[in-house]
Amino acid sequence: MPKMKTRKGTAKRFRVTGSGKIMRAKAFKSHIKTKKSPKRIRNFRHETELSAADRKVVGKNLGIR
Repeated sequence: MPKMKTRKGTAKRFRVTGSGKIMRAKAFKSHIKTKKSPKRIRNFRHETELSAADRKVVGKNLGIR
């Protein structure tokens, strides 16, 4: 059987941790920053875990699960 190919667009947006969690970047951080507080902008830097609803599709595109 041929190898599974990873969806490269998905691979650039998500990463898998050592324990198997899929992490994603936060949205709403790129523009219209004047109305956002510095604390809120600072918290956009951190990654967050992917929701359970999206895990199956993204995992399949990454070639895991």
